[in-house]
Amino acid sequence: MKNLESLKGCGTALITPFQSDGTLDENALESLVNWQIEEGIHFLVPCGTTGENPTMTHEEHLAVVDITTRTAAGRIPVIAGAGGNNTTKIIPLISELKQLGVDGILSVAPYYNKPTQEGIYRHYRSLAESTDLPVIVYNVPGRTGVNILPDTLMRLAEIPNIAGVKEASGDISQMGEICTRAPEGFRILSGDDSLTLPLIALGGHGIISVASNEVPSMMSALAAACLEGRWKEARDWNRKLYPLMKVNFIESNPIPVKAALAMMGRVEEVYRLPLTPISKEARRKLMSVLSDLGLLNSDKGSNG
Repeated sequence: MKNLESLKGCGTALITPFQSDGTLDENALESLVNWQIEEGIHFLVPCGTTGENPTMTHEEHLAVVDITTRTAAGRIPVIAGAGGNNTTKIIPLISELKQLGVDGILSVAPYYNKPTQEGIYRHYRSLAESTDLPVIVYNVPGRTGVNILPDTLMRLAEIPNIAGVKEASGDISQMGEICTRAPEGFRILSGDDSLTLPLIALGGHGIISVASNEVPSMMSALAAACLEGRWKEARDWNRKLYPLMKVNFIESNPIPVKAALAMMGRVEEVYRLPLTPISKEARRKLMSVLSDLGLLNSDKGSNG
């Protein structure tokens, strides 16, 4: 079994670039992956919510992960999204992703059908028992309608290849309880950019980030400063990046971050319904924040 105990820092929840005709933009994706690695990102997470995975076909899902793993070529870990609310449908997907060489799986809690805590536990246990890949649990109650409680997560942590959690409940107290109770080696990653600093201060290990799509080197620097206890530097980075962290959610993710990457010349601004282009007022605010960070200048090769 591959081991994720060394996984830490900042991982990018990758957007999925589309061409103007709505098809997958493979060249833009390859370019984006290379740029992320060159900018010092610590790991990549394709086919999550930020990657618009609900609107991708099965073939596209596999293609995005294949391009990401082949382009990364072992330079950094790739943790592929494989979640849903039909347990038996996810299991064969995990098997296919393993064949593509991923280092682990990120699986969102079942949404819409609102399982009990016991149902959540059995769901993840079934996924973990179907593979020897490490599985990272993704708790995001704002999207799924269910909260994975610390007691349930600690039960899951006893399963050998349940390797960690992406915790996006927004509840600092819950995050603190998880950090206090989690066994050694269990990876605790923030699902909210703006909570990177406090989660790592509580004992967490990093962030699966939206903002690092735009500023991979800066978000990696923030995570590294936190992990190394350079708190003054970490607070400075947090203060600098906080406006971007917030404006990225001025409308539903990934609308703003995809618009930002288009403004930066990295992708075409193409979404799939039900997502729609960013509103004029939100675009104005987004452009202002990007300009303040120096991301709209002619130098597209670096973000600092």
